Amino acid sequence: MLFALALVAAFGLKAASAQPGLGAQGAEGEPHRLQQWLVPSPDPATAARALLLRPPGEGPFPLAVIAHATTQNVLRRAQMPQPEYRALAARLVARGFAVLVPERPGHGATGGAYVEDQGGCDEADYARAGRATADAVALAAGFLRKQPFIRPEGMVVIGHSAGAWGALALAGEDPKNVAAIVAFAPGRGGHANDFPNRVCAPHTLIAAAGEFGKAARVKVTWLVAANDSYFSPAFSRQLVDAFRAAGGKTDFRVLQAHGSEGHWLVETGGGVNLAEPELDRALKARSRTPAARR
Repeated sequence: MLFALALVAAFGLKAASAQPGLGAQGAEGEPHRLQQWLVPSPDPATAARALLLRPPGEGPFPLAVIAHATTQNVLRRAQMPQPEYRALAARLVARGFAVLVPERPGHGATGGAYVEDQGGCDEADYARAGRATADAVALAAGFLRKQPFIRPEGMVVIGHSAGAWGALALAGEDPKNVAAIVAFAPGRGGHANDFPNRVCAPHTLIAAAGEFGKAARVKVTWLVAANDSYFSPAFSRQLVDAFRAAGGKTDFRVLQAHGSEGHWLVETGGGVNLAEPELDRALKARSRTPAARR
């Protein structure tokens, strides 16, 4: 029995250390030099799949990272297609950014451990979950920022839902490294028990927003659609107030209703059109910072 356990442990260690080679995984394609990459993740046994898009030329380009939404449902996570955000990525490439869309561990083809689990409703730890998301985004971005075609400073982080919640945790980063954050409907625990306009442990989520605000050094552009039933404008305002009261700086805007469910606005071309003025304002503000002019 002891020999068998030792053998299993040995194979487990070998598998954990056998990460696929990081970096580009094949040639560039269309549109926008689309290319598959493998990037580091917080799970040492798992390299994260990612899409990279860039403008023509050799760069160096400023980097924009898009952090995707998630779900607590194991089956839905396993079946998630690789996140693309093609309309948003195309707008960013047109502005001269290289765009990275990493698929975090526990999702889709990346697989591995779901490191950002928030726990059950009664014991939800939203702050821990947000920091875990932030760690995954930071690891992926850090790897890209070491590439010769990427500017190491002045990165933009654009998050959606749980990805935006993780982006709020990144507001505590050095503004020279993260120059701007755009958060589309940040939060976790929305649609509690699959009911619209219900949030699991809402007071816990509000308190966690205050934790992120207390550490924040980067200004956040916080956007939510008028018909978002995961984190409604009224509830999002409570999160914003807690973030600001603790010291965080944010521009909060309610966008027009979009489709049947505004929470997915940023995943569509029409939704990105609605957000264009606010996105443009956030990126122009970034371009006036000293970090972007270095």
